[in-house]
Amino acid sequence: MSRPISAQINLAALRHNLSIVRQYAKHSRIMAVIKANAYGHGLIRVAKTLHEIDAFALLELEAAIQLREIGIHQPILLLEGFFSEADLISIDHYQLDTVIHHPEQIAMLAKHRANKKINLFLKINTGMNRLGLAPREGTKAIHTLKNLSHVGEITLMTHLACADDPAADREINDQLNIFSEILNITRLPCSLANSAAIIQHPQTHQDWVRPGIMLYGASPLIHKTAAELDLKPVMTVSSKIIALQQLSTNDKVGYGGTFRAQQPMQIGIVAAGYADGYPRHAQTGTPIIVNGQRTRIVGRISMDMLTVDLTGIMNVTVGSPVILWGDHLPIEEVAKAAGTISYELFCSLSSRVKVITTE
Repeated sequence: MSRPISAQINLAALRHNLSIVRQYAKHSRIMAVIKANAYGHGLIRVAKTLHEIDAFALLELEAAIQLREIGIHQPILLLEGFFSEADLISIDHYQLDTVIHHPEQIAMLAKHRANKKINLFLKINTGMNRLGLAPREGTKAIHTLKNLSHVGEITLMTHLACADDPAADREINDQLNIFSEILNITRLPCSLANSAAIIQHPQTHQDWVRPGIMLYGASPLIHKTAAELDLKPVMTVSSKIIALQQLSTNDKVGYGGTFRAQQPMQIGIVAAGYADGYPRHAQTGTPIIVNGQRTRIVGRISMDMLTVDLTGIMNVTVGSPVILWGDHLPIEEVAKAAGTISYELFCSLSSRVKVITTE
């Protein structure tokens, strides 16, 4: 029998969450963000489940090629663009769309001899100061790109830095004002809205929206839970109790003995650790569900195991089920207790964790 930890991927929940995106952005085309192996949920299974989507977006050229080779026909956008002229050969061959975010990419594209027109998303830096051209540079770039015979449709895009924060309207407006400098001149199609903006800033929906984290059932907002947004968890990571220990007062638990029992208590050992993707920095008190009852982690996370407090938890035996996050335990809550974000937990799921898909 294999180790009991597993990740259940609920494809019905994924389809439900897409329907929520459609409710918010009724008049926009939807580009599902499936980078990083679809946020740990499985690139191929997610793409096939979202087969009616308007387009996909990811970073990895190899993943985009993989999607084409299994018959995915929708536009596929490379969010960081290309890194060499060799990449452009593949982009041309597999009919991929690409982001342009710096002048060197424009120079490489100008030298390329394409067989087909390549659609571009020109990224404008509106204040996040990560990727993108300044608006004035963007206007010049559009003039250059339009004169290239192998350039197809050009779409403007930017990324909103604070869309998850309800107190950040000023920052959002500042970015929109900068973006409007080039949009008002060029009148090109555009894409601004990530998951948080889809929900909280309808003025950003425009031609394309780019949902990511909300598709997977986690809240993109800092002040609302997924349940409040009617988002359903797609991933539930579960395991089992593999041993029980009785502690006396002052007994210590785990590496470094960072947890000390204040009274006699029972603890359970769970087959899950940081090699499975559970955050090593999760502190004593991080929530977990054992046998359908909520409790806490105690002591440090080990590579393959973690320890839970069984005080007041009824009918626990070796083999009792444990939920680390997902159904009945929002991943955002676990992430907050561990000092991280849901995105990191999703993406950290280890390849040694078996995946079970449900419809």
